[in-house]
Amino acid sequence: MMKKIVILVLSMTLFVGCAALNKQQKGTIAGSAGGALIGAAVSKGSVWGILAGAAVGGIAGNLIGKKMDAQARDLNQAVPSAEVNRVGEVNNMTFDTSLAFKVNSSVLSESYKNDLTAAAQVFKSYPDTNILIEGHTDDSGAAAYNLTLSEKRAKTVSSYFISQGVDASRLTTKWYGETQPKFANDDASRAKNRRVELGIYANDDMKEDAKSKKLN
Repeated sequence: MMKKIVILVLSMTLFVGCAALNKQQKGTIAGSAGGALIGAAVSKGSVWGILAGAAVGGIAGNLIGKKMDAQARDLNQAVPSAEVNRVGEVNNMTFDTSLAFKVNSSVLSESYKNDLTAAAQVFKSYPDTNILIEGHTDDSGAAAYNLTLSEKRAKTVSSYFISQGVDASRLTTKWYGETQPKFANDDASRAKNRRVELGIYANDDMKEDAKSKKLN
């Protein structure tokens, strides 16, 4: 019975919910199911897999969801070319893939810097959120080399955020090399896998405010 309930809730949240529910309502459903259940349904090591287990859930999770919705709106306005999605209590931000890193490079283009600068201004206005920065590569080259390259990419973005005034204590970096492609590693799409993704989530202060219903 529990397995059936988990499947039903996940299906509503991740698939059907987009048509029937607003983001705040989806956050409540996902939080009530428990973050660990969502984490079990996604790839190991992904943004959702890492962060979903920290979900507060219930009414507090719903309040956090409202705050994350507001942040997502601000990020979309500041960086309209980026994609910002929320599941439960976490925002996932992926920048325009045309700004992808060049092969064997962790150097930020000027356009990428512009988008990161705009995102950093939003992050500074939401000091009660933390940011997970994930580095990825395509499948060109050796796996060990790609793992190191993805680390450099994640840390380059982290360093740039710090240079723009984002508190370093809010930032966590992780890297996965070529193991988590979002697109086919073919000539048409390979460049899109040379990316950094962000997971934005509530810190302890926001969670406590939500639990005590002080979050606004």
